Amino acid sequence: MHEQQDFSVYTLRRQELVSRIKADNKVHAGSVVLICAGFEHDRVHFLQESSFFYFTGLEEPAAVALLDFEGASTLYLPQCGVDRAIWIAPMAVALEQNNSSILGFDTITCLGQKVSGYQMHLFFTAAEYEYLRARLASVVASGGSVFTCIPKNTSDSFAGQRFVVERLQSMIAGMTEVLVDISPIVASMRRVKTAEEVEYISRAIEVTAVAQEAAGKAIADGVNESEVQASLEYMITGSGARMAFPSIVASGVNGTILHYHSNDRTMLSGDLVVVDIGAQVQGYCADITRTYPVSGSFTKRQKELYQLVLDVQSYIADLAKPGMWLSNKEHPEQSLNHLAKKYLADHGGYDQYMPHGIGHFLGLDVHDVGDSLVPLQEGDVITIEPGIYIRQEGIGIRIEDNYWIVAGGAVCLSDEIPKQMREVEALVKERFSA
Repeated sequence: MHEQQDFSVYTLRRQELVSRIKADNKVHAGSVVLICAGFEHDRVHFLQESSFFYFTGLEEPAAVALLDFEGASTLYLPQCGVDRAIWIAPMAVALEQNNSSILGFDTITCLGQKVSGYQMHLFFTAAEYEYLRARLASVVASGGSVFTCIPKNTSDSFAGQRFVVERLQSMIAGMTEVLVDISPIVASMRRVKTAEEVEYISRAIEVTAVAQEAAGKAIADGVNESEVQASLEYMITGSGARMAFPSIVASGVNGTILHYHSNDRTMLSGDLVVVDIGAQVQGYCADITRTYPVSGSFTKRQKELYQLVLDVQSYIADLAKPGMWLSNKEHPEQSLNHLAKKYLADHGGYDQYMPHGIGHFLGLDVHDVGDSLVPLQEGDVITIEPGIYIRQEGIGIRIEDNYWIVAGGAVCLSDEIPKQMREVEALVKERFSA
């Protein structure tokens, strides 16, 4: 229940955002900050837009937060034309003014005219956003700016925000000229995790650990990849969590396909199986990969390559600390990605068999926002995931763990999940002795 939840952290984040914008920009009177939620889709479980969740803690679809620079804040919600509770679980926030103080907003109001059904659709009409449009039009007329997340790159970062803003641009004359991108500020804030956020990530890792154990025990000759997927996802769902991304259960040559999702091959003795999975808890994600031998024992060749991948991960984890970069070609001697590739090159020329980077930021998104060209700093959470993929031999190996960057280096948050060869072999063999 929202009455029992403390929303003060989100209020403080919004205040910090406004302060950072003021520090970096000349703010004209009447300017506002616009933060937009995600939309529902009938075929996909609703997933809130990450930055909206970061600044509000709300799971409300199609909501909009509007902040001004005098300290006032307004939460806009869709006005449904039918009783939403008949069709879907009641919205966490009733459209009632007395909820505003609980959520840390001065006002809760409607986006516009009634939606014909129980939900706002992605291609909303001007009427359905009438009241928000009027407010933004007044900002334009007063010579103010609209600060929002509209990066000019072609990546999917802030895609939900960008869609809503672009649609509003087509409905409000002059809005395009007053838009100011704040995505770098938002990314900078989200990148450094608080202790509470690290705790949520740790809980997601704990659930993922149970799922990896289930996967390891389900692997055997003649078992289909889909059966392993079912076993691990049962554990995540049963833990009250949800999948952070589509599960990868890739056996044999499929393990050389980095984002393999078919999960429909029958595993054979002698295969390796790459299991790349993550749970999501309270919006925060885990991302853990382990590689298992179907027979319960690694072959000599598999051992050689597996140990090399393990050694690379250990080497990079020891180097990871504030001041290093995830990846920076201008400073390869301090770039974890370049150092990992050099290690593989120096140990058999295997750098050519690792086509991906050494890791990424982790948080509300699996590939979380953050500039890899900005050195690591205390509070970052990253993955370290070296791999070797040799298609000609049908061998794919990846080992991925999640790390919290602290003053002295990097703390492995997923260290309890077995990855030493003997531990991995023992886990798979448990199925055989059951």
